[in-house]
Amino acid sequence: MVIAEPSTRAYAAEPNTLSSRYAAVRAATEALAAPLSAEDQQVQSMPDVSPTKWHLAHTTWFFETFLLGPELQGYEPFDPAFHYLFNSYYEAEGPRQPRPERGLITRPSLERVLAYRAHVDAGMARLLASGSAGRVADLVELGLNHEQQHQELILMDIKHVLSRNPLKPAYHAAPAAASREPAPLRWQAFPAGLRQIGHGGDGFAFDNERPRHRVYLEAFEIADRLTTCGEYLGFIEDGGYRRPELWLSDGWAMVQAEGWTAPLYWSGGEDGWRMFSLHGERPVDPAEPVCHLSHYEADAYARWAAARLPTEAEWETAAGSSALEDSGGLHPSSDAGGEGLRQLGGQVWQWTASAYLPYPRFRTAPGAVGEYNGKFMSGQMALRGSACVTPPGHARITYRNFFPPQARWAFAGVRLARDA
Repeated sequence: MVIAEPSTRAYAAEPNTLSSRYAAVRAATEALAAPLSAEDQQVQSMPDVSPTKWHLAHTTWFFETFLLGPELQGYEPFDPAFHYLFNSYYEAEGPRQPRPERGLITRPSLERVLAYRAHVDAGMARLLASGSAGRVADLVELGLNHEQQHQELILMDIKHVLSRNPLKPAYHAAPAAASREPAPLRWQAFPAGLRQIGHGGDGFAFDNERPRHRVYLEAFEIADRLTTCGEYLGFIEDGGYRRPELWLSDGWAMVQAEGWTAPLYWSGGEDGWRMFSLHGERPVDPAEPVCHLSHYEADAYARWAAARLPTEAEWETAAGSSALEDSGGLHPSSDAGGEGLRQLGGQVWQWTASAYLPYPRFRTAPGAVGEYNGKFMSGQMALRGSACVTPPGHARITYRNFFPPQARWAFAGVRLARDA
């Protein structure tokens, strides 16, 4: 069973007005959902996954709640009940459907959710035509970046949904990319010293990327490329999932409780290891970056490899002013080789050793939008870079992603570091 190819994976190149950027981002979301049936878009395969239909509605709820209601005179909500159904976690906006029960929202239908999007888009067109400056423009930009985050979540979540189907359907049929033998892993050295990290320039950044601040780093080395599936297979074959000395205590408890023996979406058999991808099931390619690891697995692998995970400050220092690559694909690809640090973006998010915490002098914004990032700065680990499913142009060197350490459905992998 193969689901039809999406109509586009492209995003408009640098629209020159906020209106055109709004239209491009909103269209890209619907293009990602277009290959999926109404039934596909209804399923919630685990509590952390949200149905595609819910993503379509929630991103629309954001614009209606924070922009059209307060800013567009005479605006009439599409359906007042949607304020409850499609709120995510904004306590200031009142009660909401419990996250593990989003899949129970069989009504409204997908058709009605798409009508909701059209209604809000028409309102936003009127609002943007009236001139957008200051707080309104800032909220629109936040809403667009929020929607791009949900574009990535649509692909993450539908991959998990489809993986639970015995037919193993592909989201997008495509031949496996040509495999390249990875270059030997090399280490890039950085001296000790005082560094600056965080976003301090012009252009959009989430509040958790600010303010720019100084950190002192001891000398360190960082791998010039990502860890491959073949290298991770060495960890598996050496009993990595059976050796408690390699694991953090909570991680070992998860291995025991969940029966982990390999990354999420991997399965072993007589014909060797296979993995489920957005292109369907295929053999594990030893040359491509290992993906769908929890922080616990990444940390255990690093310890097995006589290394460690980099801190956020080390990763950002090493990346410097590099531009993040955009793969434009739906699956990680093998390293093309070259000099310096590679695969900083466009392949897999890279776990760090840093807890997701506020930077010095961080302050949450007033009102409901202040709940966007700050309230999650507990019990999460930070990731850096971007993944193959991250919308092109969305991430940057200072971008801080975060997930609980046990999360495996994110497109997350490993870049090693070590003390110099």
